Amino acid sequence: MKFTILNQMMRTVNFVPSYIALHRSGELARRADALDALLDSCSLCPLLCGNNRHANDRARCYTGLLPVVSSYTPHFGEEPGLVGTHGAGNVFFGNCNLRCVYCQNHQISQNHRSEQAHEVSIDRLAKIMLELQGRGCHWIGLVSPTHVVPQIVRALCLAVERGLHVPLIYNTNGYDSVEVLRLLDGIIDVYLPDLKYAEEEFGYRYSKVHEYPRHARAGVQEMYRQVGADLVRDEQGLVRRGLIIRHLVLPNGLAGSRETLRWIASTLSPQVTLSIMAQYFPAHRASVTPLLDRNVRESEYNRVLEELDTLGMDRGWVQEFGSAEHYRPAFAQREDPFDNAGERMCTSSEAQ
Repeated sequence: MKFTILNQMMRTVNFVPSYIALHRSGELARRADALDALLDSCSLCPLLCGNNRHANDRARCYTGLLPVVSSYTPHFGEEPGLVGTHGAGNVFFGNCNLRCVYCQNHQISQNHRSEQAHEVSIDRLAKIMLELQGRGCHWIGLVSPTHVVPQIVRALCLAVERGLHVPLIYNTNGYDSVEVLRLLDGIIDVYLPDLKYAEEEFGYRYSKVHEYPRHARAGVQEMYRQVGADLVRDEQGLVRRGLIIRHLVLPNGLAGSRETLRWIASTLSPQVTLSIMAQYFPAHRASVTPLLDRNVRESEYNRVLEELDTLGMDRGWVQEFGSAEHYRPAFAQREDPFDNAGERMCTSSEAQ
């Protein structure tokens, strides 16, 4: 089964990211100041650690004042509407506010001692965005941005002055602060959040955070308020604005896929664009974690696809079963951690 993109999706020919207008009005700088103030007693995510990151105090995410950029590269492994001919210019931020035992990017998310060597200045981050745009990337993809949002927006102020004009993708694990997301209204063009769990118990057991479903759902509702259900595309079919919810199917039903899909359909809309992912494999510590120590079975995955049919949810993409064999990032090679294997990450096609 493959998703079909419905015809009533909006299109635009000359898309201009709204952060450019915010910059011209001075609002982008004001947002940067408001976000920067949250670093005094860090409240960037629901953990509310309260450490002074201006003083370089580090807490759960092990990140002080400067952002960690573990890798940046044109990436061809995103959903088809987010690839195009030159890929998404993904900036992979090091460290994380979650502790997922099965994290597929654990080399950079759970290895803070080595990642500290990859701290960059705000000016350098702005130059990275511009470099990726100069290499022809259609978007700047901010991967795991939650814990460095103030630094991103401050760098964006510099980058826009120097000519940045491509849309921004906010690619997040879902454990975000609604207050921070509100400050991103009009700055982020495409929201790409995970919805990992339907049960709080599993959010704590496998990612070591409390109330993951409540916070992630509140965040997704705010994203939906900002950009709605319809994707904005250009004349080439590239997504320029909207919400795409990712859901990774876990073995033994641990992701609560049925409950999550029903929540999306009833609380948001059955027309929300989804990306259903089959790429789970026992990465990081999962191989020694009961219930997570095997790949997803085809029967488990098919039950999720059947639920989509039942709910009438037919916008987005599904990965072909067996995608786990093709997603093995190697961040030891910083310039191209996917080594083109990511091109096979989302193999489903979409109807034009």
